[in-house]
Amino acid sequence: MASTAPARHASEVSGVLVDRIRHRLVSTAGSSDDPALASIVRDEAAVLADDVVLAELRREVAAELAGAGPLEHLLELPGITDVLVNGPSEVWLDRGFGIERAAVTFPDDAAVRRLAQRLAAGAGRRLDDASPFVDATLPDGTRLHAVLPPITAHPTISLRVLQRRRFTLAQLAPPDLAELLAAVVAARLAVLVSGGTGSGKTTLLGTMLATATPDERLVVIEDAAELEIDHPHIVRLVTRAPNVEGQGAIGLRELVRQALRMRPDRLIVGEFRGAEMAELLVALNTGHEGGAATVHANTAGDVPARLVALGALAGLSRAAVISQVLGAIDVIVHLRRDGGSRRIDEIAVAQAGGTDLTVTAAWSASRGQLPGAADLSRRLRDRGVGVPELIR
Repeated sequence: MASTAPARHASEVSGVLVDRIRHRLVSTAGSSDDPALASIVRDEAAVLADDVVLAELRREVAAELAGAGPLEHLLELPGITDVLVNGPSEVWLDRGFGIERAAVTFPDDAAVRRLAQRLAAGAGRRLDDASPFVDATLPDGTRLHAVLPPITAHPTISLRVLQRRRFTLAQLAPPDLAELLAAVVAARLAVLVSGGTGSGKTTLLGTMLATATPDERLVVIEDAAELEIDHPHIVRLVTRAPNVEGQGAIGLRELVRQALRMRPDRLIVGEFRGAEMAELLVALNTGHEGGAATVHANTAGDVPARLVALGALAGLSRAAVISQVLGAIDVIVHLRRDGGSRRIDEIAVAQAGGTDLTVTAAWSASRGQLPGAADLSRRLRDRGVGVPELIR
């Protein structure tokens, strides 16, 4: 895959120049958005060669002082999902076609560290030798993860760019498959969307939930506000990280408890990650139908083992998790990413298998209708929803 075009940034112009401009902005109480920045850049750039365009330099300096520095233009590329910095000479990106190397470098480790610390500070988080890693959300919604040595050889930065575009089911799936997914939502069946990193779980779940009727109240719980749902009644609860003293953290588990008191018609958790699944499973077993979540898993068949492992974090036995899941989860929609393509690979139903939990496929992209179709059809009919042709 071809690399992106080389980008000229402030360090290529002059590190000294940027320091001088920063000093002037601080001394005059200005900001990188201040109209005076253009004048300051023009004054300080008098020593530069004639071919340096002042407008471009102004943009580069603004990115260096308040934006993402040399990464700024990468974050604006069409289709960008991830920008990854492994060190000063290794910058990678993902535009939906897999990882590719970017023609961007930093002068040294110190420059990467400064950028990581500035981004963390912009998110209200601390990143230094005493707290050498950070997971935060930037003001524009971009997810930041950064790690400093000695935990890693070089300062590293991982930026996950949220896609704010809203899709319809017709744009994400063929008509017959879109009809089936809409029927699952209309029947208020509880759904888990599974798949690997970057497979499109959040995008598909948000698109499915957009088909819920307008009179329903959706309470969404997330680590970061990622779910884009085109629906008129949404309440969002987002976790809070601890402050520099290690106090004030609010996790998913507490937010699930609070959400239950907010009269939700549908309770949605952005991702099952740990002990919070215990509260959500209990909620889905006590009349809160139509709930949804995403979970990382390699296949739909791996989801039961994943849930059992997460249940153990909440102190639940295997038998307790299986019992709760059987009453709480109806349908599993599994996604797969192959290179640049993301597709719905399988739709399955959770069933009891003796004393165990099994997942039976109802439809597969490679095999079509499968034995679980009869069970899924029954569940739809029991909720008064017509059975789509795909599983009829």
